[in-house]
Amino acid sequence: MPGDNPLHAGEAVSGGQDDSSMKSGAIATARRLLRHWRMGWLAGSTFALPLLAGTAQAQEIAPRAGFSVSTVDVIQLAVTVGIMSAALVSAIVLIRERQRTAAENVELRTRIADANAALQRSEALLNLRDQRIVIWPSENRKAELVGALPLESGAPDERSAFLAFGRWLMPRSAAALEHAIAALREKGTGFDLVAESQAGAPLEIQGRKSATHALVRFSSLSETKRGEARLRLENQRLAADHDTLFGLLDALKMPLWLRAADGRLKWANRAYAEAVEATDAEAAVSDGKEFLGGQSRQTITERHRTNPVFEETLSTVVNGDRQMFSVTDFAGPAGSAGIACDVSAAETIREEYQRMVRSHADTLDQLNTAVAIFDERQKLRFFNQAFQKLWGLDGGFLHSAPDNALLLDRLRSEGKIAEQPEWRRWKDGLLAAYRAVEPQEHWWHLPDGKTIRVVANPQPRGDVTWVFENLTEKINLESRYQTAVRVQGETLDNLVEGVAVFGPDGRLRLSNPALAKLWDLEPEAVQPTVHVSVIRDICDQRAKDSPWVNFVAAVTGFDEERRDRHGQCELVNGTVLRHAVIHLPNGQTMITFVDVTDSVNVERALKEKNEALLKSDQLKNDFVQHVSYELRSPLTNIIGFTELLALPATGLLTPKQREYVGHIGSSSAVLLTVVNDILDLATVDAGIMQLDISEVRIAATIDAAAELVAERLDEHAIKLKIEAEGAPESLHGDETRIKQVLYNLLSNAANYAPEGSTVTLTCRQQAEGVEFAVHDDGPGMAQDVLDSVFSRFESRINGGRRRGAGLGLSIVKSFVELHGGSVAIETGAGRGTTVICTFPASPATVRAAAE
Repeated sequence: MPGDNPLHAGEAVSGGQDDSSMKSGAIATARRLLRHWRMGWLAGSTFALPLLAGTAQAQEIAPRAGFSVSTVDVIQLAVTVGIMSAALVSAIVLIRERQRTAAENVELRTRIADANAALQRSEALLNLRDQRIVIWPSENRKAELVGALPLESGAPDERSAFLAFGRWLMPRSAAALEHAIAALREKGTGFDLVAESQAGAPLEIQGRKSATHALVRFSSLSETKRGEARLRLENQRLAADHDTLFGLLDALKMPLWLRAADGRLKWANRAYAEAVEATDAEAAVSDGKEFLGGQSRQTITERHRTNPVFEETLSTVVNGDRQMFSVTDFAGPAGSAGIACDVSAAETIREEYQRMVRSHADTLDQLNTAVAIFDERQKLRFFNQAFQKLWGLDGGFLHSAPDNALLLDRLRSEGKIAEQPEWRRWKDGLLAAYRAVEPQEHWWHLPDGKTIRVVANPQPRGDVTWVFENLTEKINLESRYQTAVRVQGETLDNLVEGVAVFGPDGRLRLSNPALAKLWDLEPEAVQPTVHVSVIRDICDQRAKDSPWVNFVAAVTGFDEERRDRHGQCELVNGTVLRHAVIHLPNGQTMITFVDVTDSVNVERALKEKNEALLKSDQLKNDFVQHVSYELRSPLTNIIGFTELLALPATGLLTPKQREYVGHIGSSSAVLLTVVNDILDLATVDAGIMQLDISEVRIAATIDAAAELVAERLDEHAIKLKIEAEGAPESLHGDETRIKQVLYNLLSNAANYAPEGSTVTLTCRQQAEGVEFAVHDDGPGMAQDVLDSVFSRFESRINGGRRRGAGLGLSIVKSFVELHGGSVAIETGAGRGTTVICTFPASPATVRAAAE
């Protein structure tokens, strides 16, 4: 029956309001049944109440009637009657309720059938081949796609490919759609777009948002709407192109303007505004500021009456300067447009070119070579003074621009050029230069004995430049040159050096007797035209390591670089020859030999002596290092025991013994200082010295160094003056080494400063770093002492009180240069000595100290 299972009647509808209505109907039915049951119960109770009253009356009447009725029987009877009455009423109500439920089920089934029909109609509409809908639920779930687009639209059917809009839509349409969808989903902003697929099909796209979903519908347009969409797309493209074109026009550095049909200015670019000194282009248009003057605008207007295009160079004032502009203005039915290009620079260049031409003409006029320029019509356009002087022609004739043929005829008639057997043919051959593309060269022997080299150089425009070079003196010079060559040959024959000159073919061109003497060659071996290989075969037997293989390569051209070379070889007889291979400009090669046997012998002796000195120096350094290390331990023990002897706990010493112990301690300390200096220098030489770079307080370091040398200064009544007002607070370096440098400088100054004098220590900031300078008023240094002052173990009294180990300034130089600084000495007789050490404020690198 329809009402047996009423809840299943709505299963055909998936979700929505139908399911909720069915559930609420079932709940209402249950409530009604409960209400009717209660009413039946009340009805039974209603029937039971009279029975209870009758029971009371029956209890009163029963004894009178002669039979007995108990209260329990009466109650049971009443309950039975009540239950039967309630059942009867409930049955009646249930029958009526089932009838009503059946009617409701029939109504619900009708509604479900209508909903299914509506759903099928909706799905049929959504699944049409001319639209597709993308649905985004509000819970940020994946998008759902409904419907499809026709194949000619170019839209893919696959879900992920369709959602990748950039793959099947035009880039501009895809970008606009992505922005519109983002605004729709985030802000709920609807949109209507017309997009174009990569297949060229226009699509209408609408975006809307409901309370729970965001929907975007893609529709394929009809032919009419497609045409309208294409027009909209074309309008979009034209608008974009319009914006791009006007952006370009606004960015141009050339003033550009648009005028309406009445001549009123309606648009101008930024360059126009700058030219008319307006704040911006809009202000220039609103104020009607004109770029060109009134006369120029009137000229353009009059020209447009006959020709829509105006092109001319006009002048106007820009930023207070008058400049030239090439103006192009086009007039159409709706107005005109113009552009101005600044040609002031071109005009300047043109004027400069004209000045340069005049300058070149003035320059050519100062040449001794005759030059004449004829134009394409063979008319004389330019000539210099040398041309007029060479041919002796009057200026009036030359300035009348005669043609070339007439000029040749006049030179012939005046006997200034030689008579030719076939004059016409000779002249035509000469004038063929106006039809040639390459320069032509001729030699003229004039009647007065001159030899003229004539060069006709055709130019691209058809004119020809004629150059008349007087070679008479050159020929005379060549004659004198030949004489000089003969003189040089005699000179070569008397040289001590051996000389051989070979031609490009490898054959001997020139040699002197010294060559044959040095190599012990027979006269026939050094004859001209002898090949270099023949001489090589002979000389290879006379040399221990013959260089003639390289000579052959250089002479015959096998040497690709053709570089001049120098070398040395030794002959079997002990002679040492120094040779040089020199490539001459004319392709020839000259080889020279010098006997340097005596020089080589002296050089060998000097090398042997130098090697012996180096070896002895190395032995000295090794000995010093070894002895230094061996002396350090015993000295430490001596100093330690000396200090123990000086302690009262060790035992009492006599004043004499205490004095001796003091001398032993001071001498041991001095010796230990010398040993430590030697070890420091050995560490520097080995390249293993490491600086402990930190921030060094300059004032504290100076005080520490002054304290170390105070005893020596007091011993000779020498005062120490410290000038550190211009010094920085600190620098970056090795504090121990800087203190050692200052101590050595002060000790050295204390050794040379006179009794009762003052030693000055100055520290100040310089551009290249921090500078320490120690000055004493001693006797100064002679030049020979100054040259070796930084050498090790170079100790000299030179006016000092005692002779040291000669390591103080060496250590100073080494440690300063390890910091990347420099040491300088200023000294001289009568002005004392100043040692200047410059430390960089923050050394970037630590480099090895120079010895």
